[in-house]
Amino acid sequence: MSGLSTLTPPQHQETPEPVVPLRHYGRWAAVLAALLVLLVVIRSVVTNRNFDWPVVWRYFTAQSVLDGLVLTLWLTAVTVVIGFLLGAVLATMRLSRNPVLASLSWGYVWLFRSTPLLVQLLFWFNIGALYPTLTLGLPFGGPTFHTLDMVNLIGPTAAAVIGLTLHEAAYAAEIIRGGLLSVEHGQTEASQALGLSRFRTFRKIVLPQAMRSIIPAAGNMLIGTLKGTSMVSVLAVEDLLYATQLIYNRNYQIIPLLMVATVWYVVVTSVLSAVQYYVERHYARGSVRRAAGKAAR
Repeated sequence: MSGLSTLTPPQHQETPEPVVPLRHYGRWAAVLAALLVLLVVIRSVVTNRNFDWPVVWRYFTAQSVLDGLVLTLWLTAVTVVIGFLLGAVLATMRLSRNPVLASLSWGYVWLFRSTPLLVQLLFWFNIGALYPTLTLGLPFGGPTFHTLDMVNLIGPTAAAVIGLTLHEAAYAAEIIRGGLLSVEHGQTEASQALGLSRFRTFRKIVLPQAMRSIIPAAGNMLIGTLKGTSMVSVLAVEDLLYATQLIYNRNYQIIPLLMVATVWYVVVTSVLSAVQYYVERHYARGSVRRAAGKAAR
């Protein structure tokens, strides 16, 4: 028996049990409940006669409403463009090594972010009561070159532009500053070691990466500015909301005319959201997050 090899019988292998996916009953119940609530809301909006949808569609393309929409878009564009230009200057001052410039920028942002937009609009609208005249000349009793009448100089539209722009510049400065700080300082040092100039380093290295952080916040600010322009109606500026208010003050169709303004705001913000999506996707090219998202598909 010593010369014979002993054969070991094969071990019995158990067949693994099939993996049963976990059933999320609570999740499906929440989905059904949410869909049920959505259907109830849609049915209520569509069938409620108090909305008076024929009146809504009748005034949806009225000339006064379209004129108010154009003014709203114009205020939004002017506010965002000038606000971001001023915000870029403030962000540069805030990042400066000069303590005076940094302090002035911080003080501006602190002041305009601490006061409500409506208060600022009313302040600029009544600036003539505080400074009836504006004198241009040499200070401390020097000769006067020209005197401006502030009461007639700043009207409702000018007050709206000034108030909206100065308010949005404070937020734009923080958005730009946060985007620039999101870029690692080591990349700037590496580009300078390669012999790139400071301007080319900023344009080719820092700015494209900073835009990934700036664009989402800037898009949200743009949409917020569009809706914030409705506050200028208190200054009798004939924007979209004020145009609908003038109509329902005559025919007393308050709810339908408010729905006209609501639908237009939804349409414009939806278009801006779509544009923001494609701009974000453009600046996200080559990023790790986007590459990982493609791999996951």
